[in-house]
Amino acid sequence: MSIRVMLVDDQVLLRTGFRMVLAAQPDMEVVAEAGDGVEALEVLRSTAVDVVLMDVRMPKLDGVETTRRICSQPDAPKVLILTTFDLDEYAFSGLKAGASGFMLKDVPPAELLGAIRSVHSGDAVVAPSTTRRLLDRFSPMLPSSGREPERKELGRLTDREREVMMLVAQGLSNGEIAARLVLSEATVKTHVGRILTKLGLRDRVQVVVLAYETGLVRAGGGAAG
Repeated sequence: MSIRVMLVDDQVLLRTGFRMVLAAQPDMEVVAEAGDGVEALEVLRSTAVDVVLMDVRMPKLDGVETTRRICSQPDAPKVLILTTFDLDEYAFSGLKAGASGFMLKDVPPAELLGAIRSVHSGDAVVAPSTTRRLLDRFSPMLPSSGREPERKELGRLTDREREVMMLVAQGLSNGEIAARLVLSEATVKTHVGRILTKLGLRDRVQVVVLAYETGLVRAGGGAAG
């Protein structure tokens, strides 16, 4: 079954370019487009979508707020933020809002297609180490999502799960965590899955964000206290 993609961008030429790239793929289909966030939310009420490619800066309703509203819905499509500028703080606000990752608009087509497939399969498209580096720089600027988690939320985790979560937030891959904790990579993957389930998180990006917000990890990537 094809991955159903929605394009949300106020620039028609950019949408056209993305649509041409995606249309050439046997496993993808552009099922909807919108020129701003308000239109996107309206279209999503009647159109089944798997992945939304979301611009950040748009009229009427920007991509961050649109992403927040989409991701607050049950069975929401995955959102991939697209930004013109590297290290765009609005893109990181999008991560807090529930996006599964972000990419630059001038990304090579092969990378964009790979990102869409990764997001659709449930993975994040920003490497944990990259996410950590960027959050270190921009976390003081990120506007509140309106719900600042408390450390007590982490009480749902076992000691081992907290340990794994801290290492994920410091940018370690599953293989690196396995080596650090002398576990199998499959066991680490299981722990990460349980962390996501217990904390109601979508992917590793959201694990990193929550670890920063709760103080489990400080800016700079180190463990707190």
